[in-house]
Amino acid sequence: MNPYILVAAGGAAGSVARYGLALAIARLAGTAFPWGTVLINILGSFVIGWFAELSAAYGRHPASEATRALVMAGLCGGFTTFSAFSLQTIDLLRGGQPLRAGANVVASVVLCLAATALGMRLAQA
Repeated sequence: MNPYILVAAGGAAGSVARYGLALAIARLAGTAFPWGTVLINILGSFVIGWFAELSAAYGRHPASEATRALVMAGLCGGFTTFSAFSLQTIDLLRGGQPLRAGANVVASVVLCLAATALGMRLAQA
């Protein structure tokens, strides 16, 4: 199958999942802090790290480049929300909330890097 179609299908699925999960988290946690975006980025980082390691040529379950494109570029690309993270951080700054903006940056960057590393580690186990 055409890899562009696979990436598009994965991106559509990831975007729909992101939208639904963000709405659910906003209902639970409120909107004063962008918890949905932070959690989505952590989960997406974990999945991309786990799948990249697991499906690599040297991984336990090597996958075709088309499958890797579907999951990593498509699904994870559509699911994670770096652009939303950027906008929300600027909105917090413009709203006079520099501490929340800083917390969003630190939480998103540090926790997403940790989630990617954890996903890779679990795929190796």
